[in-house]
Amino acid sequence: MAETRGCCSTDVANKRIKEAVCIDTERVYDSCADKDCFADLRVCFTNPAQNIIDQASSVRCRSCEILNVFVDVEKVPFNKGFYSVDVTYFVKVTLDAFMTGCTPPVPVEGFVTFSKKCILYGSEGKVKVFSSEYSPDEADAQYPQYNTNPKAKVQTVDPICLDAKICKPCDCCVLADSDCACIPRCIRRCFDGEFGPQNREKAVAVTLGVFTIIQMERDVQMLIPAYDFCIPTKECCCDTEDPCDAFKKIKFPVSEFFPPDECDLKSDSLPGCGCGR
Repeated sequence: MAETRGCCSTDVANKRIKEAVCIDTERVYDSCADKDCFADLRVCFTNPAQNIIDQASSVRCRSCEILNVFVDVEKVPFNKGFYSVDVTYFVKVTLDAFMTGCTPPVPVEGFVTFSKKCILYGSEGKVKVFSSEYSPDEADAQYPQYNTNPKAKVQTVDPICLDAKICKPCDCCVLADSDCACIPRCIRRCFDGEFGPQNREKAVAVTLGVFTIIQMERDVQMLIPAYDFCIPTKECCCDTEDPCDAFKKIKFPVSEFFPPDECDLKSDSLPGCGCGR
């Protein structure tokens, strides 16, 4: 990382404020962090994948990956300044399907969808914003109009698969065949095969643990202290040294060969883990 002067140095607190500057930025008005457990979510498969599940005797969850998150923001009636945030997750689930006999498991991919809702404060404002982009020696390009209504931002990590099991379609939360046509196109493109009407003999239900941070942001103008401009002080290195010489400068990755024990991990985050350190 390039070194800078005036904004990233450790003695920035000792520097005098040079001036107060006004910036246009997004301010977080409200936020929340959740740890949710979604139990017995039915996995939706393509036709070829469903044929494999129908022949499987058991399944094991290998991994989960968030494909997309749809976010919708609406005003809360009779509660000025508050907004409801509806979040819909689409998660790709990779399973190992075990057949009868001593055959190796067959990897199968499907997806689950689930939703959550929260209410956050986003303040009030109905300002319409018009702006342009400077174009030399010609008419400036006009940007489309936008407003300063709040917007929600969702930060999440790939879920943890806590359980996966085969069940009868009547015992699982099964989507109707007509609902397959409602699968977003961006989700369909992530799988090989078609999602169509199926004569299901078996279904798969998974339980996922999800960590989420939801923020409500709004464009504002803020006055902040400025110390100095961020002027890089490190010269750009353009040396084309020998690859073997560069490799010799890399430290030996001892931790990769000797993973830390539980006490070492605790000592990195919390002092005094009871190991005499």
